[in-house]
Amino acid sequence: MNHTSAAVAAAATFVWLGMVLAISFLEAPLKFRAPGVTVPIGLGIGRLVFRALNAAEAVLAAVVIGTVVIAAVVIGSPPTIVVVLTAVAAAVLVIQLVLVRPPLNRRSDRVLAGEDPARTRSRAHLWYVALEIVKVLSLAALGWVLQAV
Repeated sequence: MNHTSAAVAAAATFVWLGMVLAISFLEAPLKFRAPGVTVPIGLGIGRLVFRALNAAEAVLAAVVIGTVVIAAVVIGSPPTIVVVLTAVAAAVLVIQLVLVRPPLNRRSDRVLAGEDPARTRSRAHLWYVALEIVKVLSLAALGWVLQAV
């Protein structure tokens, strides 16, 4: 990778990291503490926010992957650690979108339809959070490695 491609990938990586940290670890838990926000209202807001976050993540992942692939084709292979960390972050996002979000959406559908939130507990939320932690760690490491390239 050359300096320019590494800088573009690093910038996209750090924007992606910042968005995940701000939404998943700041906005999501805080919204339920705001006065007057019920579980159904919080879930409705959360669905909209996470749909937008995931769309932005997909775009940023495409930028990072595209930059790494273009650098590999045009300039030569990027460091293995860059490829591995990019793959981990992208794979986690895909797992979240394909395997974890559907059960979360079904649960929120039931709560929004009037079912008691306490009766619709799901382990999917714990999986989502665990995957967010893996994604944050891989993005932080990827951004750091890209700055050193």
